[in-house]
Amino acid sequence: MYRVFEALDELVTIVEEARGVPMTSSCVVPRGDVLELLDDVRDALPREVDDAQDVLDKRDEVLNSARQQADETVSAANSNAESTVADAKSEAERLVSEAREQADQILADARAEADRAVAAGRTEYENLTERARAESDRMVQAGKDAYERSVQEGMTEQQRLVAQTEVVQASHNEAARIVDEANAEADRQREECDAYVDGKLAEFSDLLSQTLRTVDQGRNHLRGSGVGSNGRGSYDYHR
Repeated sequence: MYRVFEALDELVTIVEEARGVPMTSSCVVPRGDVLELLDDVRDALPREVDDAQDVLDKRDEVLNSARQQADETVSAANSNAESTVADAKSEAERLVSEAREQADQILADARAEADRAVAAGRTEYENLTERARAESDRMVQAGKDAYERSVQEGMTEQQRLVAQTEVVQASHNEAARIVDEANAEADRQREECDAYVDGKLAEFSDLLSQTLRTVDQGRNHLRGSGVGSNGRGSYDYHR
């Protein structure tokens, strides 16, 4: 092929350097040189064409072999991919099923524990309220009794001292003091009763707060596992 290009270059040079014909675009070239170069081109072309055809045939063979191998590789890859996807899908479904069962069990346990804690808290609240009410009634009644007793004693003492002119004023003062002390004692007992009831209610409030925190921790655990996002088994204990 190199000889073909070389001969063509020599022909171009001959034409470019040829003497032109006056008044025309034609030129005069040496016939022998041109014919010799053309013979060289004609002799070189068949051999180069055969070589090029061999290269083309070899290229087609290589391309066909590569295409066949690529098809086989793609087919095997598709088969492996389908098998892998099927296995992954089966494993994912199994994991999701196990997670759902575990979440349902955790939720059921949390509900049972919450119901038990609420029932226990309600019972404790009722017991505390009843005891506090009874204690309050007892202390109020005791205060009333003390107040009435003090008033009665004061009135008796007042009546006894009324006849005595020199101690009438002292009698009034003492009676007033006794009445004030009775009122103060009744107020003190009432405040102690209120403080007792408030303390018991505070203890019950702490118990309920601990119960609600336990329930919230269970719910947060369910959210953290990703199960709560499907909307199954959601339950709000803050209603």
